[in-house]
Amino acid sequence: MLVSAASALYVSLVASYGTRIGLEPKAKALHVTQKTPKLFKGFNGLKAAASVSCESDTSFLGNGRNATVWESFKPKLGRPNLRTKSQLKPQASSFKVAVLGAAGGVGQPLALLIKMSPLVSAVHLYDIANVKGIAADLNHCNTPARVLDFTGESELASSLEGVDVVVIPAGIPQKPGMTCDDLFNVNANIVKSLMEAVADNAPDAFIHIISNPVNSTVPVAAEVLKQKGVYDPKKLFGVTTLDVVRASTFVAQKKHLKLIDVSVPVIGGHDGITILPLLSKTRPSVTFTDGEVEELTVRLQNAGTELVEGKAGAGSATLSMAYAAARFVESSLRALDGDGDVYECSFVQSDLTELPFFASRVKLSRKGVEAVIPSDLQGLTDYEAKALEALKPELKASIEKGVSFVHKQTAAAASG
Repeated sequence: MLVSAASALYVSLVASYGTRIGLEPKAKALHVTQKTPKLFKGFNGLKAAASVSCESDTSFLGNGRNATVWESFKPKLGRPNLRTKSQLKPQASSFKVAVLGAAGGVGQPLALLIKMSPLVSAVHLYDIANVKGIAADLNHCNTPARVLDFTGESELASSLEGVDVVVIPAGIPQKPGMTCDDLFNVNANIVKSLMEAVADNAPDAFIHIISNPVNSTVPVAAEVLKQKGVYDPKKLFGVTTLDVVRASTFVAQKKHLKLIDVSVPVIGGHDGITILPLLSKTRPSVTFTDGEVEELTVRLQNAGTELVEGKAGAGSATLSMAYAAARFVESSLRALDGDGDVYECSFVQSDLTELPFFASRVKLSRKGVEAVIPSDLQGLTDYEAKALEALKPELKASIEKGVSFVHKQTAAAASG
């Protein structure tokens, strides 16, 4: 989902008679046969392409199959026998993605970004209302993925039929003065209900939980899957990518670095002090003063509140959340497509600490989480080590709250 790949990148086709056709006349030409070693480096989950061609592993979101995009230039070239130096060979791999909560502030832009992925053949939009028009709107976009709409509980099962990835942004957004505990009381019920349908209709899909508070809703999802007998810890993800996106952005701004080169791992959880950026492991290596570490850490931990206050109660993180979620979807699709070099930070079942769930970098594969990356927790600074210990009690309580919620609901249903 890189802007540089959609707007700043100048694609130059070298035709057999030497003509160039570019997207942006003022941008630096990038020939299809030239190496681009730095173009996509620095983004977790985005693998640098060796060269730009129609078979390149680079899409606007990360790695994808760009034959369709390249084909779209053909009518404009003007000569029927025009050939590029690269053969146009569309790829067979394509996946179906369901967005549950697609009519919301995150769901709508997320659906648009997913539809733009060359790896997606269909996007299933589900919500309790207002999805029909959204699907029609998106189907006017000339990208290959077909968008289908599903409305209400009676169509929930159908929305999950045959999907490879399920993304759940459903729920109410954070409002001024609202804590994650307030959010939990509403969103936990929503996530539980949706997860029961996922367990019944798409138990093998990758499941991405966006609904806050992620520290609790992921355990809710896990308990529902366990009760249904279909829990695969490798395929359940709490989407914490927004913390990584923010950390990289804040560091680049603070240190006047080229954003495309910056990567900051973020561990712990996805709320308040449980969010811990490991600034000492920033790439490229950069030095921070104690004051800068404190400032950047606190800003990242309060970034959600910053947006809620900035929007004066009219919303929370929607566009940036959709951006981050789409990036994680694209990384998952790349892994499903067989890319063996996909890494992202995510809140998953983990043995890195004594906590049952923990956010860290993970390697993705067709089976889900292939491995958690322990090296990030090694060689921490004193500040990071203390912050890690400080976040554990709060994260532990949030996890237990999600587990307890499902158990209480089950007991109440049994007794009722």
